[in-house]
Amino acid sequence: MDQSALFGVLIDHVRDKILLVDERGEVTYANDAVKRRLGYDPAALVGEPIFDYIHPEEVEKTRDAFERTIAAESYTEITVEYRFRTADGSYVWLESRMSNLTDERLDGYVVSSRDIDDRVAAEREREATATRLKEIAATAGDVLWMFSADWSELLFVNPAYESVYGKPIDRLREDPSAFLATVHPKDRPCVEEAMDRLTAGQSVDIEYRVNSVDDDVWVWVQAEPIVQDGEVVRITGFTRDITDRKRRSRQLYVMDKLLRHNLRNDLTTILGQAEYIGETAPETSERVAVIRRTGEDLLATAEKQRDIIDVLTNDVRFETRDIRDIADRSATIVTERFDAASIDVTGPASVPAYAIPHLQHGITELLENAVRHSDRDRPHVDVTVRPEGERVVVEVRDDAPPIPDNEAQVLTGEYEMSDIYHSTGLGLWLVYWVIELMDGSITVDSEAAGNRIRVQFSARPRTTPVDNSASDTD
Repeated sequence: MDQSALFGVLIDHVRDKILLVDERGEVTYANDAVKRRLGYDPAALVGEPIFDYIHPEEVEKTRDAFERTIAAESYTEITVEYRFRTADGSYVWLESRMSNLTDERLDGYVVSSRDIDDRVAAEREREATATRLKEIAATAGDVLWMFSADWSELLFVNPAYESVYGKPIDRLREDPSAFLATVHPKDRPCVEEAMDRLTAGQSVDIEYRVNSVDDDVWVWVQAEPIVQDGEVVRITGFTRDITDRKRRSRQLYVMDKLLRHNLRNDLTTILGQAEYIGETAPETSERVAVIRRTGEDLLATAEKQRDIIDVLTNDVRFETRDIRDIADRSATIVTERFDAASIDVTGPASVPAYAIPHLQHGITELLENAVRHSDRDRPHVDVTVRPEGERVVVEVRDDAPPIPDNEAQVLTGEYEMSDIYHSTGLGLWLVYWVIELMDGSITVDSEAAGNRIRVQFSARPRTTPVDNSASDTD
């Protein structure tokens, strides 16, 4: 085989599509690769005007690139991307390298092309994704931001920064540490400490005040370090304006304190008067008993309401806790309140999980509810605590009558207020809100022999905004 024949065999086996095109743009040679990808018999393309196969939107730029290439006085090579029509009528993206290299043994100019369909599709997907993200960021109420690992360079921030922090973005670009000047002086040390933790590779969940134009604005910040090869390369996060939530929590807390204080004082007066009437007028003992029982129930309700306010307004940060220990302590609390009751807790000796402090209130309330509503002389409750994969299950079985549907729906989150029935025991709402804060779920199965309440939640860490807005008014 002579050298030219060998060269032709090699050309036919390369993956790139090789064409020879004369100065008029007509094909004088095509290798076998055009058949494998484009579907054309190489011989069928010979003599064809190559620009007739190019997508109309790219014909002009491609023809211009070709003409500039062959007209150049010195060696020139130009690369151009365009869509090429295949034998089935569809188009594929090609990247062609054209040069004005000529040789008497070549019948035209060499055009070497490779398929870039996948690359173009990927680039367009990235562009579309980037566009969507920019649109989301531009309209988001939260401040989305990204800094270099040492906080010396602002890599991204969306327009919400100006409305939340009250300063122009251009100022932040000029000096990435400028946002610190907006932080309330009392909160600045904890913000700087959080920045150091992020640089060291730790996640941060923090709330602080920023000085807006008119008044302090409370913000909640969650941030994460971006780590590559064990080194922090960027820091990203979001900032949310929680001023309204702080204000509502504070108002709720203050109203709760006033209401409970007045309610306790007034009920104490009523119970004292009832006791006096009972002593001075024995014939009224039955009515006095009703007054006392109702007053004591109202006092208990007020205390339960305080627990709920604590759940809704105070710190709900997750911590590592032993769920078995929580169940054991809840059982002890309830059996001390109800001497006739017996509660058995079973399961592994230790079941660690991330939980909020209020879980103790929730489990205690479930056990107390089971005992209180039992129609047995000696109520019995079985509690099982066990891990199930990445979740923890607490199961409570009692011998009480079936839980009414409207009360079971409170626990499962299906309850809706109506004009006919507005409320149920606050204790069940306390259980529901505690488990909801832990992103858990509750199921209730009732039958004649008793009820089975199954509570489950994740054993893994959770990041939940901390709300201490009421603590400084206590």
